[in-house]
Amino acid sequence: MLGLWIGETGMKALTWQKKGKITCKSVPDPKIEDGRDVIIKVTSCAICGSDLHLLGGFMPTMQCGDVLGHETMGEVVDVGRDNTKLKVGDRIVVPFTISCGECRQCRWGNWSCCERTNPNGKMQAETFGYPLAGLFGFSHITGGYAGGQAEYLRVPYADVGPIKIPDGIEDEKVLFLSDIFPTGYQAAEYCEITPEAEKTIAIFGCGPVGLMAIRSCFLLGAKRVIAIDTVPERLAMARASGAETIDFQAQPIQETLIEMTGGLGPDAVIEAVGMESHGADTQAQKISSAIMSAVTTLERPFALNQAILACRPGGILSMPGVYAGPAGPIMVGVLMNKGLTLRTGQTHVQRYLEPLLGKIMNGDIDPSTIISHRSANLEDGPALYEKFRDKSDHCTKVVFHPHG
Repeated sequence: MLGLWIGETGMKALTWQKKGKITCKSVPDPKIEDGRDVIIKVTSCAICGSDLHLLGGFMPTMQCGDVLGHETMGEVVDVGRDNTKLKVGDRIVVPFTISCGECRQCRWGNWSCCERTNPNGKMQAETFGYPLAGLFGFSHITGGYAGGQAEYLRVPYADVGPIKIPDGIEDEKVLFLSDIFPTGYQAAEYCEITPEAEKTIAIFGCGPVGLMAIRSCFLLGAKRVIAIDTVPERLAMARASGAETIDFQAQPIQETLIEMTGGLGPDAVIEAVGMESHGADTQAQKISSAIMSAVTTLERPFALNQAILACRPGGILSMPGVYAGPAGPIMVGVLMNKGLTLRTGQTHVQRYLEPLLGKIMNGDIDPSTIISHRSANLEDGPALYEKFRDKSDHCTKVVFHPHG
């Protein structure tokens, strides 16, 4: 069934130009390319922390003019002829992972490992060994799909991924189902938290994913959450979410964690920082920093190493923090000798959409409280990217409403 929307001569979108430069440009309107597609009028979209990796030039295969963004929702304005799940007028949240629903990985529930949706899978397999799911707005190695920081978006495989949003619930409460809420929840779930276990969880990084992880840990029944960051606004939000906090610029992380846990250490650690992390406070990290100054092609796993050190022996290290390529040096010996379990990966968003929407509608959580900056104009995007990157003007999360 086809919708009545007819594209105009072009739409506004935030585009990657080169390392350090993002501009708002007029780009061609999206069109139905496959019978399972839909086109949405983007009502809300956001800047994700991993978008800053693109801005910083850390993700390979970006091309000048690529449309950015993978946290998106909107109203369906056109529907491919084979899509019977959605209709014009539906409000949907779009997962950042594009999944076919038919391959073995999708059938297993490993949605981010979909074997079919990356048209550049052969390129990706040269680095990863196998193709993985296509991603919106996140380079050509992940499929080259246009992103959702735009006025309109083509959603492929739209009969599988998106979730319909009921009337009466505002965009900002559900927008983060597209990425950061399921990402934080999956990271917490990987820690095997139950109320009976009375676990203490340490979380490195209080950015949007870290904040969602804090709240998810408590939703799952964690006894204590200790959050590590240095940005005052983020630490304040972590405390407001129920966490105890460590400012890594003011306190030595490992010694403070040992003291706070009576020498036992956290039962699990979530590393929600990823590449570009900094703030070394141990001798091993200082050595790592010195090596990294000479080996600039590797990603900087400072937070990962601190997380490995922080976790108690026999514990779990959950890593939602994004890395794009080789990283080093990493404390593999410490990881192995302590008997840690490492769990990581891009989020299987579709696995969590229904249950997490239920938690929002029940009032168990309101993800919108982390938003600090809003704009109805995509032309504000380049400046807001810089504020989010620099953590200036108390910026913790940016949301756009491209149509006002």
